[in-house]
Amino acid sequence: MARTIHVIGAGLSGLSAAIRLTERGERVIVHEAMQQAGGRARSYYDASTDLVIDNGNHLLLSGNHAAMSYVRTLGSQAGLIGPPRADFAFIDLPSKQRWTLRINDGRLPWWMLDGKRRVPGSTLADYLRLLPLVLASRDKTVGETIACKGPVYDRLAHPLLLAALNIDPPQGSAALAGAIMRETLMAGGAACRPLIARGLTEVLIDPALRLLAQRGAQVRFGAQLRALDLRDGRVQALDLGENRIVLREGDAAILAVPPWIAPSLVPGLPAPSQYRAIVNAHFRIAPPKDFPPMIGVLGGTVEWIFAFPDRLSVTISGADRLLDRSREDLASTIWSEVAQVAGIAADLPPWQVVRERRATFAATPAEDAKRPGPATKFANLYLAGDWTDTGLPATIEGAIRSGNRAADLALRL
Repeated sequence: MARTIHVIGAGLSGLSAAIRLTERGERVIVHEAMQQAGGRARSYYDASTDLVIDNGNHLLLSGNHAAMSYVRTLGSQAGLIGPPRADFAFIDLPSKQRWTLRINDGRLPWWMLDGKRRVPGSTLADYLRLLPLVLASRDKTVGETIACKGPVYDRLAHPLLLAALNIDPPQGSAALAGAIMRETLMAGGAACRPLIARGLTEVLIDPALRLLAQRGAQVRFGAQLRALDLRDGRVQALDLGENRIVLREGDAAILAVPPWIAPSLVPGLPAPSQYRAIVNAHFRIAPPKDFPPMIGVLGGTVEWIFAFPDRLSVTISGADRLLDRSREDLASTIWSEVAQVAGIAADLPPWQVVRERRATFAATPAEDAKRPGPATKFANLYLAGDWTDTGLPATIEGAIRSGNRAADLALRL
């Protein structure tokens, strides 16, 4: 009989692993504890706004090669929207100054020499001060590696690194920040074009489930893994409550579950144990004509505003400071800034505020050092997830890369 590879978890890391395995003709069963796929990257109907909204605003970049390959495989790339070039709009709320960062396509960054394309008030020397991040060791923070001040840091590096690391950048891992720099700004505008999924489930999840079904894979919802039978250096069985699945010779398991669950299933497994929150807000109102697909906001509570045909959505990273505020207070504060940025004179429209307390692991050097690789000490057990050692912070790109890596190891078994 053909072997079976069991994927535990139908988030993006688990789905990407399953897609890769079925592409190679493997028999795959995906076990998902919830009644829907997608994990932290999914859409759902929200009664408060009477809209289908995303549980978070997840930005992709054109240079995210694993994510781009994933959506091309799914045939859903048309659902990614964004400007035709690597343009990033910003506004400074206190001064009301607006500008657009325009990064040229090639690797030679001549845009830094053009006052109309770079950060206002910046010089080439300001950008060069970020270069130490590229070669930083894993034990250094951003604050220990560069001076966290100046126009380029305040108006470019800080908002971009805060979004990527989900932690106040000076406390964050310099190595992870350097990885972001290498794959974005240093790769040129062709790798930096911002892309937003017009519905996370529509673009990233449902097409994957359809493709898996076409390839004969099974996806079992409401199937929570209770325990792994780990003996003799391998996974012997999966304990799914009323269902116990014995793994035959050649079978394997890919564990694609959150970092607070994985160590309870695999004794002694290292994993990050500190997390940071993200707050997202959604407002049912059509964006003004010519409003950019996304805009960075400096000097306020809001950090990024995303425009959809039927709503304006906001993301605030490193948001632990906001968790104790009431949802009503948050909605009012956020809307006042959104209305100011968008030039909308309207009362608070129908809204929803989503607070994710454990949105990502805390991207500090200490927590980064706890991230395990895809292989384990058990011969037929592999790990996937944006919290594993992908070389990137907890991002969609990292999640998909981790699934691909785990699948590749399982294929070699």
